[in-house]
Formats: sequence, structure tokens, C-alpha cells
Amino acid sequence: MRFLHTADWQLGMTRHYLSPEAQARSTEARFEAVRSLGRVAHEHGCAFVVVAGDVFETNHVGRDVVARACEALAEVPVPVLLLPGNHDPLDAGSVLRSELFARLAPSHVHVLDGEPVDVAGVRVLSAPWRSKRPVEDLAARACAGLDREEGVRRVLAAHGAVEDFGAATAAATIDLVALERLVADGVLEAVCLGDRHSTTDVGSTGRVWYAGAPEPTDHDEVDPGNVLVVDLGDEQPPPGAPGAVVTRVPVGRWRFRRHRLDLSTDEDVDALEELLAGLPDKSRTALKLSVVGSLSVAQKARVDALLEHAADLLGALQVWERRSDLVVRADAEDLDALGLSGFAREAAEQLAVRAGAAVAADLAAGGAGGERGRAPSTPDAVAAQDALSLLHRLAAAG
Repeated sequence: MRFLHTADWQLGMTRHYLSPEAQARSTEARFEAVRSLGRVAHEHGCAFVVVAGDVFETNHVGRDVVARACEALAEVPVPVLLLPGNHDPLDAGSVLRSELFARLAPSHVHVLDGEPVDVAGVRVLSAPWRSKRPVEDLAARACAGLDREEGVRRVLAAHGAVEDFGAATAAATIDLVALERLVADGVLEAVCLGDRHSTTDVGSTGRVWYAGAPEPTDHDEVDPGNVLVVDLGDEQPPPGAPGAVVTRVPVGRWRFRRHRLDLSTDEDVDALEELLAGLPDKSRTALKLSVVGSLSVAQKARVDALLEHAADLLGALQVWERRSDLVVRADAEDLDALGLSGFAREAAEQLAVRAGAAVAADLAAGGAGGERGRAPSTPDAVAAQDALSLLHRLAAAG
């Protein structure tokens, strides 16, 4: 007995740091992830799919998102059970209760509303969110009063944070200890959780898992981009039996990467160039860089050019979040290398003085500016350094 566990599709999600073109690629990747479930289910012999919450980003997604979701679900040839989560609760305005969804959803797609659903010899219990702010542990409510029954194989689908990972609403925190007791007693064979975007085995039984988001959504996630194949075995296990066999299957296309670099030499800038050039599938890569160091005007201009080129190729380069903690050394040798004269030379010298004076003032005030790997904190210094870098690039281009 195998089934697929997935969660946190959040179809219709937008990201403010993506360009319109990159956002379109991100949106398409999410629908591709849904369509891929049919392939994974076929390859692994899965009898059904459990989606543990947050199918849609919100209950107010556009008609096109609902239509495309239903079309993608039609390509999954086994029953698909959708649990309403905190993003798309089963309230009066629920998209999962809308006339449009009811009309377009394939017949093998079912919304889990709290009533047990029997599918392929397994009884799926559910803990749907009915509002944005539940006032109780919904998983505990779904399992209240249950005991082990011979021949009845149960799986629970729930959404939210367990106590080990915190919760936005304390009253709704899932009691992991209580769930593991139900698993150990043979009441439940598996618990399928959603809300945490990182694929995570929680507890000690091996039967309580967060599937994670099938498409990564942020740099802070650990091991996202998977769906889980859950193998319960052919027969109902006795109490205390070993955990189910859970297999991660990568389906995500996007990659979110972080890098911290110390840029102080030509070799360091070479390493940055090599890093950027070597990133695979750039159009689906979101990169966040943290750079520190001390560069010459020429080196800083080269770094700026590399990042500008990378921004044209990558799905996202979050320059606005990047810590540009770079000290730009603007000495006479740097200015001579520009080959400037007259007014242009005078402007470059004034910028160098402003940048240096700002660093000195920051040090005198007890700030971090001027320390190795730290930039001056004054806007004047940053503006002067950026202007010097631009001047160098213009001079080189001329």
C-alpha cells in the first residue's frame, strides 16, 4: 500500500522580488509540479495522493489559477485528496467550495472536510482549517475518541506547526506527543502534515512527516522541492511496529541559493565570476549574495558588471537584500588607471576624498566603517563609492 504525500502548493503565489518574466516561470513551475504527481504515482505504484493543506495561495486567487489547477489535477490518474489549510481555509469564501472549482475539478479530486474518506483500503482522517485563526488543536479533534480497530487502516492529514517548530497561534499547535502515541498504539499508520515548507521527519516514530513544498519558495527552506512516497506495507501493522518507508522524490524546478563571499583580491573576483557562470538552470535560480571585503575602484567596477550580467540571466538576484559591505579603496593609483583629465579627473578626486572622509568619520564615531570586510555606514560614503565604480566603468567603456 503506497500513496503520495504532498502539501503547500500555494498555487497563485507571487513573489515581489521576481520580475514579471521570472514570476511567469515560477507560476508555471508550480503547475508543472502538480502535473508531475501523475508520473511519480505511476512510477511508484501509488494508489492515491494526499495534499496536506494550502493548495492555493489564498481563497481569492484568479479564475485562471483555479482553471489551470484543475487542468493539472486532471493529469493525475489516481484519487487526489485536498486538505484546506491556513492559506485556503474552508470558510464561507473558500475557493475549494466555489462554484468554479466544483464545476472544473475532475471527479477523482475530493476536498477533505473532516469526514473520513475511504480510498484504496485506507481510511483518511482530516483536520481542515475552517478559519484563519483556529482556537484548538485540529489534529487532536480529528482523532478524538479513536482506538485501534482490526482491519481499519488510518492515515491523518493535518496542517499547522507542531510544538518543536513553533506556531503562529498557540491554541492551534499540533500536539506531537499525542500523535505519536496514536501511532505507537496502532490507531494511525501515518500522519501527513503540511505548513512547514522543508521536508521533515518529526518525532521518533518515522510515521509523522512534513512533505515540504514541491516548489521552493524561500532561501530559508531546508530540503524543499520534494513529494513523499509513503509505503505502509500490505497489511495493518501491529502496535509499536517500525515506521513506514518514506521516500523523497524531487519534483521542484527552482533553486534558492545563498552565498557569502569575501572579495578583496583579483582572485576573489575571479571566484565570483566562476560561481555565477557555473550556476545551472539560471532562469530558475534565485540567488542571494552576502559580500564583504575591500576592493579597488577597478575591482568594484568589475564586480558591479558581473552582478548586472547575472541579474539579466537569473530568476532573481536579490541585490536589494545583499549586504554590500565593501570598502572601496580609491587611491591615486586607482585614479591614474582611469586615464582621466580635466574636470573628470577633478570629479574622481573629489569622490575619493568624500568616500575616504566618510570612512574616517565613521571610525571616529565608533562605527564599523573601515574595518576589514565592513563598509562605511554613511549614505555619503556609499554614494561616493558607487559613483567611483560607475565612473570607472564609463571610462573603461570609452
